[in-house]
Amino acid sequence: MYTAHRAAGGMTSIYRQIGIGCQRLVQQVLMDQLRLTEAQTSWSYEIKPRGGASRTLALDARIELTDVSERARRIDLGRWLKLAGKHVGVDGAVQKVLRGCVLEVRQGYKSKDSKRQQADLANASAAYASAYLPVLLLLSTQIDEDIAARYQAARWLLLSGMPNGSATNSTYTFFHDVVGYDLASFFERNSKTLKAEVEAVLAALLS
Repeated sequence: MYTAHRAAGGMTSIYRQIGIGCQRLVQQVLMDQLRLTEAQTSWSYEIKPRGGASRTLALDARIELTDVSERARRIDLGRWLKLAGKHVGVDGAVQKVLRGCVLEVRQGYKSKDSKRQQADLANASAAYASAYLPVLLLLSTQIDEDIAARYQAARWLLLSGMPNGSATNSTYTFFHDVVGYDLASFFERNSKTLKAEVEAVLAALLS
């Protein structure tokens, strides 16, 4: 029972670390492909609750059109941003002032954590207030339909980890067609290494 309990906690920690790894990977790809700095791909905002201390909240990555120096890539991103805005039903007047997007990166989303969902809905409001389109970017297809519907109702653009699709619904098509990087091939090339690392950690937890 002790071993099972330890392994369960360890698996939760592994899943969390995989999520952090996905976040860092996406940010690095954006930096490399769009020639951005770490500061340019970072985004945070401050909240000041009544009677409480102010807090700084952050999303995982940002793309601001004016930061992209390569003209052709900036044009592609601008076109995608307009299509994405229409896809989520953003008002035309709001679309005109969107300056880019902010990304929340997840390996998958199976949690029913209402606090996490409420925080993400608040993040969407903050993103729009700063003229960014909020994007929930999943590297797998693991998301419950009711959770997906809730995010889409809050005008999040949901990019799922499906291998095929459009740049407004598929993470891998977005990276291939808009960012200019074949993220799917990256995972295919490194799948054995990634799998071996995870299996080694699990084996240590169960031993």
